[in-house]
Order: sequence, then C-alpha cells, then structure tokens
Amino acid sequence: MAGPVLYIGNKNYSSWSFRPWIGMRVTGIAFEESLVPFDMARGNPAFKAFSPTGKVPVLVDDGATIWESLAILDHVARKHPGSGLWPEDPVTRSKAMAMSSEMVSSFQALRSACPMNMRRERRPIALTPAILADVARIQALWSECLEQHGGPFLLGGFSIADAMFAPVVNRLDVYAFETRPDVAGYMSRMKQLPAWREWEAAGRAEPWVVEEDEA
Repeated sequence: MAGPVLYIGNKNYSSWSFRPWIGMRVTGIAFEESLVPFDMARGNPAFKAFSPTGKVPVLVDDGATIWESLAILDHVARKHPGSGLWPEDPVTRSKAMAMSSEMVSSFQALRSACPMNMRRERRPIALTPAILADVARIQALWSECLEQHGGPFLLGGFSIADAMFAPVVNRLDVYAFETRPDVAGYMSRMKQLPAWREWEAAGRAEPWVVEEDEA
C-alpha cells in the first residue's frame, strides 16, 4: 500500500502548506511530497484534480483525502501518537487545540498585510492598529506559553501549536517586527530546525513570483 502523499503549493508563499509539512517533517512522520506550484493570485486550477476545495494542502492517506492544515495535522497526530504533535497531558493538549484554532480563525490583519515569504529581504512595512494588535496578541500568547512550559517550543516539545504558528515566525522576521527577547529566542530556535532550513532553501530557489504576495 502506498504511503501518505502531501500535496502542497509554493514553498516560498504557501503558509498553509508549510504547517502540516513542518509538523510531519520535524516529528519524523514519513510522507511523499507532491508540489503543485501556483504563479497566479487565485492558485492553480490543477489543484482540483486532488483537492475538494481547489486549495492546498491536501493529504491522501490510505484512500482518505484530508484537506485543511489543522485537520491534516490532527489526522497524522492521532495515527502517530508517539510523535508528540498532540501533547500527552490532556490540559496541554486542549491548549494546543485552542491555540491552533485561534491561528485558523484570527490575525487576519497580519496575514493579509504580511504574506509569508521565505525569500523576502528583511524590511518593515507601514503598520496599522489592527496589525499591531494581532502582533501584540501573538507575542503575549507565545510569552505566556514559553514561561509556563519552559520551552524550547511553545508547549515544551515541538507540537501542533508550533506547526500552526510557523508561518507567523517568518512574518515577524521578514517584516522586521520588534519582538520580545523570549519571542526572539523562540523564533531563532524554530528557524534553526533542519526542517525549517530545508523548506526555506527550497522556497528561496523557486522561480515563481506571485505579485499579490510580494508586500
């Protein structure tokens, strides 16, 4: 039986693809990568061949098609309970789910103004109160987690929470936001992960440019 296949978009831009990819790569969950690039604002019509929503990422595993980043991560975490993607402690696991759900539903100002971009030259952009509010909430959440759980990642060991917030690490970095020392340390540890470096190097090498994502 063939192993799981993770369909993703451009590594330079596709923040939602990055989330399950880094979660699975860091925790050693085997998968085959299938990158279907887009160089247009609305994605790629070819996504429809494997994606019920016409978007990426999509995981095909044992005949099941799983779409949406958090659902993919939950699927592989339950299939591989030893991975640590969901923390073992029930309360901490619930916190990881709450944080991940907040990432899905919130921070629209930051996400809209500051697309993930692995090869962007580090420089700031004009900031709005809404963007600053998003960044303040993110930093407060990360600081609370790092203090409570002692690092090195948000909930101690690397978890779904870190995978879901990984694109935000890139955003705070390349758009040159001022960060607290503990937040800067966490971001540095994320960026030093071999999986991060692998994804970033591939993203930087891609030829595709999406003007809408070049803030």
